[in-house]
Amino acid sequence: MKIATETAERHVLTVIVDNEAGVLAKIAGLFTARGYNIDSLTVADISESHQVSRITIVTHGPPEQIDQIRAQLERLVPVHKVIDLAEIGPHVERELALIKVSGTGDARVEALRIADIFRARPVDTTTGSFIFELTGAPDKIDTFVGLMRELGLVEAARTGIVGMTRGAVVG
Repeated sequence: MKIATETAERHVLTVIVDNEAGVLAKIAGLFTARGYNIDSLTVADISESHQVSRITIVTHGPPEQIDQIRAQLERLVPVHKVIDLAEIGPHVERELALIKVSGTGDARVEALRIADIFRARPVDTTTGSFIFELTGAPDKIDTFVGLMRELGLVEAARTGIVGMTRGAVVG
């Protein structure tokens, strides 16, 4: 007998909320109380009047769990709209990373060569290290960090994912 199992799917949720104290805590609390994990979280003011923010949450779960998350988010008072970019279709995702790499000699030259290939820009340079700025899809950043690990990775800081629907569709 074959037992059906639900696979966890990756979802990028954009949540438009009032820009007020405690909103992020309410949303994080919703995830925590139900045992849902947040893989990535970004928040930014998106209105000229500073009254509305956009929260981008990356999470994993079976379709029923994602539907439940969306429904619960939509019930929170300061939430205006919840959009699952994975459901809408084609969308763009980007992340910013700062990657510090130490090294001298050949390792230093190789780090610069790889950075050039990935279009990573050195934003700080000393005689013994670089800090590279890299923007792109999360898998591009993962690959770059992996390569730098072999050359002297010291530290990596990542902003988390932001996403937007492609074309004229509002999201």
